[in-house]
Amino acid sequence: MSKIEDIVDSLENKISKVLHKLEVLKQTNAKISEELAIQQKKNMSQQEEISSWADKYEALKMANSLLGSDENNRETKLKINSLIRDIDHCIAQLSE
Repeated sequence: MSKIEDIVDSLENKISKVLHKLEVLKQTNAKISEELAIQQKKNMSQQEEISSWADKYEALKMANSLLGSDENNRETKLKINSLIRDIDHCIAQLSE
């Protein structure tokens, strides 16, 4: 009978260790999930900042070309032509 008790004790001990390991893994998973969420928010914030800087850079390039820089003249002329077309389209719609 002692042998069966030893086997049961051994099983109980192993089950206890597995349950403890499961709990530790759950805590680790929760911690990693929280860190992931923080990093995703940080990444999104950085993407928004990059987008903002890209917009500012484009505006600066256009302003620079309007001031006489030859580097971006073509882009500026295309942008101005596009804006003029948009304004003409709006005026046409208003006059209808």
